[in-house]
Amino acid sequence: MPPAPSKSPRPAAGKKRTAPQAGSAANARLEPGGAGQAQNTTQRIVESITAAIVERRLMPGTKLAEQKIADIFKVSRTLVRQALNQLSRDRLVTLEPARGAFVAQPSVAEARQVFEVRKLLEAGMVRRLVAEITPAQVAELREHLRREQAAVQRTDVSGRTRLLADFHVVLARQLGNEVLAEMLQDLVSRSSLISLMYQSSHSAEHSFEEHVAIVDALERRDARAAVRVLEDHLHNVERNLRLDPRVPDLEAALMPQD
Repeated sequence: MPPAPSKSPRPAAGKKRTAPQAGSAANARLEPGGAGQAQNTTQRIVESITAAIVERRLMPGTKLAEQKIADIFKVSRTLVRQALNQLSRDRLVTLEPARGAFVAQPSVAEARQVFEVRKLLEAGMVRRLVAEITPAQVAELREHLRREQAAVQRTDVSGRTRLLADFHVVLARQLGNEVLAEMLQDLVSRSSLISLMYQSSHSAEHSFEEHVAIVDALERRDARAAVRVLEDHLHNVERNLRLDPRVPDLEAALMPQD
C-alpha cells in the first residue's frame, strides 16, 4: 500500500499557532519564575485595584482597560484578565460582554444585604473575641487606633479610609480564623464601594471614636457593651448612606431656589 500522506507537524504543547503579539515580551519576563511568579503578579494586580477601591481612588463605574493596566504593571493582558476575573468573583468588578471591565456599582438592595451580613458576622466575632483576647492583642488594637487617629488628624483620606476598614479585619484575624478574616475583608471592601456611591457625609472622626469604644469594651471583657457599640457603629455607617430613593419633586427641581 502506498504510504499515507504525511500530516503537518502539530505545534508543541503550550505553543500558539499565531505569531507573537504585543504582550509576548511581558510573558517572556514572567517565564523564568514560572506559574508561581505569574500567580504572584496576578495577586499584586488584584490587591492594587482592591486598595484603590477601598481608599476611594477608583470610583464606581470606572472602566478598567486591560491594555492600560497591562502597561502599568508591565505584564501580559492574560494576567490582567485573570485579576479582573478574580475581582469579578469578589463582586468588586463587573465584566460586561463587548464592553470590558468596570468597577462595580452595587444596588441599594445589595448595600442593605452587605450591612445585614456584617452585623450578623461581626456580632458573633466580637462575642468570641471578648472571651479570648489577650493583653498583647489589646495592645495591637491600641496601636492600630493610634495610626487611625493620626490619619484622621492629618486629613489623610486614603490612609484613614484604609485603616478604618482594616480595623474590622484585624479583629477577625485575632481569632486566628483566616477564612473569617477573608470573608470580612471581602465585605469591608464591598462596604467601601457602597459608601462611594451612597454615603451622604462621612465622619471619619466619629468612626474612630466608635472603634475606641469597641476596644475599651473588649479590654474590660464586657461582651454586651462590645456588641452594642459594634452594632451601633455599623448602624451609623449604614444610616449615613442614602439608601432610600427620593421621589423627585418636579416643581422643586425646575423652579429656581431663593
